[in-house]
Amino acid sequence: MTPTSLIGGHVSVTGGLATGGLKYMAEIGAEMIQVFVTNPRGWALNDGKPDEDAKLAESGVTAFIHVPYLVNFGSPSPETLASSVGVVRHALRRGVETGAKGVVVHTGSAVTQPRDDALRQLHEHLLPLLDEIPDGGPDLLLEPMAGQGAMLCATVQDIEPYLAALDWHPRACICLDTCHAFAAGHDLAAEGGVKETFDALHAIAPGRLKLIHANDSKDVCGAKKDRHENIGSGHIGAQPFAELMRHPAVAGVPICIETPGKAPKHAEDIALLKKLRDG
Repeated sequence: MTPTSLIGGHVSVTGGLATGGLKYMAEIGAEMIQVFVTNPRGWALNDGKPDEDAKLAESGVTAFIHVPYLVNFGSPSPETLASSVGVVRHALRRGVETGAKGVVVHTGSAVTQPRDDALRQLHEHLLPLLDEIPDGGPDLLLEPMAGQGAMLCATVQDIEPYLAALDWHPRACICLDTCHAFAAGHDLAAEGGVKETFDALHAIAPGRLKLIHANDSKDVCGAKKDRHENIGSGHIGAQPFAELMRHPAVAGVPICIETPGKAPKHAEDIALLKKLRDG
């Protein structure tokens, strides 16, 4: 039988990483979770609470950590680059402590410098972090962006040079965001669009897809705008999500919503995805 994909969401950790996170998980009917372990919009790091980390690890829940949005290994700023190294190293360590399956990091932007220079920075600064991941620790999941500005990786085809800059390290894996892919020009709503996108991803990086961010899009295909919408309420629509869950490359890959709203809306999105999966 084809492995079933767990469906869940990014959860609030108010009240504690495990205490609050698992409570929110139950509230929205999630089968897996994604969390922040630090402020998503800052550089400050914290060690968390060992009892909460242990509780999450011992729960057996499939969990992922998302690093702060400021991280950018392609930045020409030495300060941003150094902070990015520190934040990702911290997230990978917390991933070990919490039993997380993966740590999600945005693939970043060259900003004002040549793309080749930015890719060299990946090799110099991100590759060593991959070597530090212990056996049994989380994979690093690279999340392609929507294509705005000087983004280093947006389309599925951009993944190839990005992984090449990391020497195709076995711990460098992929988190594909459906809104980002749609914004970057992959028309998931078109007939055959889902198959074409995931066929291409499998051809470039077989076995490296470890997480999907399931988000509809407020904007049209190719708009290069990262604006998430609730499942079935945007320009992608509901049916493509049913199609992607039946693609061989997605078999057993967890699916995580990052959609607008609070718990009631998140519960609706997860219920709809379960219906599309099980129907």
